Amino acid sequence: MKTTNIQSTNPGQRLVSIDILRGVAVLGILIMNIQSFSMVSAAYSNPMAYGDMTGLNKWIFIFSHIIADTKFMSLFSILFGASILLFAGRLQATGLIPSKIFYRRNSWLLLFGLIHGFLIWHGDILLSYALCGYLVFLFRNNDARKLIRFSAVFFTIPILFTLFSGLTISLWDTSAYTQSMESWLPAAESVKSETAAFTGTWFEQFSIRAYYQMVIQIYIFFMHTLWRAFSMMLLGMALFKSGVLTGEKSRVFYVKLSSFGLLAGFGIIIIGLFQNFKVNWLMDNSMYIGSLYNYIGSVFVAMGYIGVIMLCFKSKRFKRLKLVLSAVGKMAFTNYIMMSVICTFIFYGFGLSLFGEIERTGQILITIGIWILILIWSPLWLKYFKYGPLEKLWRNLTYWRKERA
Repeated sequence: MKTTNIQSTNPGQRLVSIDILRGVAVLGILIMNIQSFSMVSAAYSNPMAYGDMTGLNKWIFIFSHIIADTKFMSLFSILFGASILLFAGRLQATGLIPSKIFYRRNSWLLLFGLIHGFLIWHGDILLSYALCGYLVFLFRNNDARKLIRFSAVFFTIPILFTLFSGLTISLWDTSAYTQSMESWLPAAESVKSETAAFTGTWFEQFSIRAYYQMVIQIYIFFMHTLWRAFSMMLLGMALFKSGVLTGEKSRVFYVKLSSFGLLAGFGIIIIGLFQNFKVNWLMDNSMYIGSLYNYIGSVFVAMGYIGVIMLCFKSKRFKRLKLVLSAVGKMAFTNYIMMSVICTFIFYGFGLSLFGEIERTGQILITIGIWILILIWSPLWLKYFKYGPLEKLWRNLTYWRKERA
């Protein structure tokens, strides 16, 4: 492992490459999250569950699915794993014991996730990351090769679960099949009920938000999120230790990484899309085996994105863009929560109450508008303050001291 970068970086310094990657990731996840904010939950996985799927709306779904679905979340998970090493290394360099401070920091993240998930938006990922973080921290002293092997093993577990479910679907009893179908293609009454809940008052939304949060953090977490996020975090540690995320590799390496990652990843995903559209997104296929194309392809695409972004990072061009994206990445926590606040105001009943009213074409325009806001406000805030507001709060709680602005 290369330790010079970690040990020479004190708590007040940053790795710009990590910040830029994180900035791209936090912007990119809104491409898919906007669908969860604005439409019934089933529409996130099944485009036939709700809304228009013709013309431009269809092409926006295809574009979003290919470039964004799971890709930026994979990238975010990779960076979370790398940040654990970076955080632990900085503590060791200053003579502190990493474990105590890390677990305190991670526990505050868990609390933030609970608040976000139950009080603001049920699609929260912070709680899942915190839960994975407790385990990932234990792997930090493994070398890059071992981390990659562990990552591959954990990544395979959801594939086995999905294959088993898809191949045994004919053996399910009627109630199990009906329940699964309702979550994939909800009846008109269910759509009406969910829409009424999210366009109601905050208190009316709370019960359905709490229900979805429990489903996500228990069933989906243990069947899928735990293994995928855990796997990507371990991969992030390996990529950090090998110098990939810090820009230490050659330009030729990043060209090869981006070319192979994007060609292989997009190829696998497009084949999956073709198959799913061919069966009209039938649950028996698309909910299970048909979803594996994107699950597998997303990792290749995320690696391809890392290659492209690192090429830009090493280039002498795009200086202004890199500064802005770095600022977005430095405030990733604040920006992630801010996107939830903005979107719930736009779509939920305590705000503009546009839930279920905006098709995918409109959603992508709102996404671009929020991007512009974040790209403007992040560097502007950091011009006057050292940390983003939530980053500062998290840091104060972690170290039990008040940081100066």
